[in-house]
Amino acid sequence: MPITKPRRTAVLSPRTRKAIDNLPLHAQHIYKKAHANALEHYKNPKKRRGGKRVSAEQVAHKVAWSAVKNEYEKKGNKWVRKGS
Repeated sequence: MPITKPRRTAVLSPRTRKAIDNLPLHAQHIYKKAHANALEHYKNPKKRRGGKRVSAEQVAHKVAWSAVKNEYEKKGNKWVRKGS
């Protein structure tokens, strides 16, 4: 049986964690999927715009929020689907 590396879990600030937890469930799912995909895609510093100065975690966080904002917008204190 091959040995697999344990998944690296993101260490998020309490403020960021709260922001993600306040998203609708579908938006949370979008965030998590986009974050995981971006971590994998940008693990090589050559693929990151900032190179080694910017961590894959930072890039993944930005990509994930961008993915959420493509489908959701904040109205007042709530996140709602665009066009709703």
